[in-house]
Amino acid sequence: MEVRQIMSTNVECVAPGTTLNEAAARMKTRDIGFLPVCDNNRIVGTLTDRDVMLRAIAEDMDARKTKVKDIMTKEVFYCFDDQDVKEVAQNMSQQQVRRMIILNRDKKLVGVVSIGDVAKTDGEQKVSAETLRQISQAA
Repeated sequence: MEVRQIMSTNVECVAPGTTLNEAAARMKTRDIGFLPVCDNNRIVGTLTDRDVMLRAIAEDMDARKTKVKDIMTKEVFYCFDDQDVKEVAQNMSQQQVRRMIILNRDKKLVGVVSIGDVAKTDGEQKVSAETLRQISQAA
């Protein structure tokens, strides 16, 4: 099964200059914990609810003034939409991430897949369980 069949396609990006307060509000409104950070249609990082908590709030940064670019994860991990779900899950495991940006072959953002998306897929529960186990071991 190709990852395009299970990925979330309604992906919202946030700009690097967005405040953490604004980014967190978007996460709350959309009930998500992950935002790709895009600058001129180029992915330059990712922001998670965990990043906000550990890199900003725990360090007593002002969420109304601190910018996404100040705490985002700059290393971007991605897979392509035509890759097999098992291959993507293996990549998530190797990179120790619970969410993966999905690009088309023109390297345009087309979706995001989470370990939860993999878990909901018939026949892929074993793959997602193993992936989550490997991610959790390194954490």
